Amino acid sequence: MSSIYEQIGGKPAVDMAVENFYRKVLTDERICHFFDDIDMEKQMAKQAGFLTMVLGGPNSYSGKDMRQGHQHLLSKGLNDSHVDAVIELLAQTLRELNIPQEVVQQIANVAESTRNDVLSR
Repeated sequence: MSSIYEQIGGKPAVDMAVENFYRKVLTDERICHFFDDIDMEKQMAKQAGFLTMVLGGPNSYSGKDMRQGHQHLLSKGLNDSHVDAVIELLAQTLRELNIPQEVVQQIANVAESTRNDVLSR
């Protein structure tokens, strides 16, 4: 059986999803301010690597773990409502790319499983 990564179209699909996702994130008043001082090229590359890994594609994710990677955002007020917004926008992006709902749910579940680490709990 092929991985979810292969089922959705591999690297081109992940790259498109990441680009569309960050277009939403950067225009969403709830969370855009967390990205004010972020190098978006690097951020998008990290997110693509993370999504590829989560979807069962070639694992080249070498970013920080979730706790380390989001630590600096806690001082900016990062909380559950922001994690909710990110998961919501990610699911919306995937649905717009015609990713099957059960796959969207699997990805949302993985994102949800990182919540406590993202929020250092």
